[in-house]
Amino acid sequence: MSQRLLISMLLLQVFGFQLYAESTDSLKTQVYTYKIFREIGSTSWIHTQEAFAEAEAMHADVILLHMNTYGGQVVFADSIRTKILNSTIPVHVFIDNNAASAGALISIACDSIYMRSGANIGAATVVNQSGEKMPDKYQSYMRSTIRATAEAHGKDTIVTGKDTTYVWRRDPHIAEAMVDESIYIENVVDTGKILTFTTLEAIENGFCEGQANNIEDVLRQLKIYNYEITTFKPSFYDGLKGFLTSPILQGILILVIIGGIYFELQTPGVGFPLLAACIAAVLYFSPLYIDGLAANWEIIIFIIGLVLIGLEVFVIPGFGIAGVSGIILVVGGLTLSLLDNDVFNFDGVGFNKLLEALGIVLSGLFGSLLGIIYLSKKLLSSSTFGARIALQTEENIELGYIGVEASLKEFIGSEGVAYTTLRPSGKITIDDEQYDAVAESGYIEKGTKVKVVRFVHGQLYVMVQK
Repeated sequence: MSQRLLISMLLLQVFGFQLYAESTDSLKTQVYTYKIFREIGSTSWIHTQEAFAEAEAMHADVILLHMNTYGGQVVFADSIRTKILNSTIPVHVFIDNNAASAGALISIACDSIYMRSGANIGAATVVNQSGEKMPDKYQSYMRSTIRATAEAHGKDTIVTGKDTTYVWRRDPHIAEAMVDESIYIENVVDTGKILTFTTLEAIENGFCEGQANNIEDVLRQLKIYNYEITTFKPSFYDGLKGFLTSPILQGILILVIIGGIYFELQTPGVGFPLLAACIAAVLYFSPLYIDGLAANWEIIIFIIGLVLIGLEVFVIPGFGIAGVSGIILVVGGLTLSLLDNDVFNFDGVGFNKLLEALGIVLSGLFGSLLGIIYLSKKLLSSSTFGARIALQTEENIELGYIGVEASLKEFIGSEGVAYTTLRPSGKITIDDEQYDAVAESGYIEKGTKVKVVRFVHGQLYVMVQK
């Protein structure tokens, strides 16, 4: 055999081996894994969206959730289970240890469930942060959601002789028993108990396809042997965005925004309350703007609302159209920024999402109101830190302090007219002479008849003459 022929044969073998290797790689099943090892919340939802987007971009054949959670917030669990049900890529779940509450809802949404020995699934009753059971309207929604999730998997057709029966792949009644303790199912759950399955019980009742020890074991049971695994790795920004979009934190940020603006209006020139409000507004809108939820026009109407409120306080007498419009625009801007809407097109948003966003904003506003009332009374009281940094000594005229004209004390009981609107400070006229005065309570409109009721620290205090 000539040397040239030998070299040609060797090149053909190498080239053929390379083609074989490339064809083998191209035939590998692309498996995308994603861990849910934490409480179901805003961060879990952010991670889920990122993971599914990456899986779709790489044309993954299978998505495999690796789960170990005691549950979390229903609203985010509902979003995740909807994402799974609508996925064009098959989604399977491996329950490493726990799939309780919200975790059970997410697992039931998957195409197949595999559980480690000793794992559990169920106990999906809605509870508050203290672990107390929520009212029935919350349980009713959860019962409907978990029932619909089980129904989404359809029925299996079983032919026995000449008889054909249709059996739910995931029995909706059993799924509902994970929420409602009043449900009785023979040989499954007694009345008065919330249903939770062990691995073997879940297999027996159609809520688990098999027992597995690890991801590789799950793939073997799925008959996937030649595969390549890609694992989702959340970025720092994903975690930060999830933290900032938490409903609890969003409520706190709204509280700081409104409270900061209020205290800045009450004590203009201090700067710190306004700075805190600006920082809170940036933290509130930034992640929503980057995600495309908060559009430019929604932020603009929020700013316009603040301007109108400022005009109502400092320029326009009384509290009328500008003030009410400002409040509506502020609430509207904060609420719409939480929704995936296009201008005033709410297709696909859903009424529940709208109520949820409005609830977050109104909760923050209500908290701000309570905080403002509390701080206004306590900030400079004798028992607070404010009292220790504020001047408490009264320079009474009786003790010889006469930094202001002492004769103003003689006006107590005198009647006059509001020369300007008192909000609460302003000017009044008594016998055609102007004097600085403060409204004893609320605002007093310009031209209103007033009466001097006291004189403290060189300041006249007046109230509306009745």
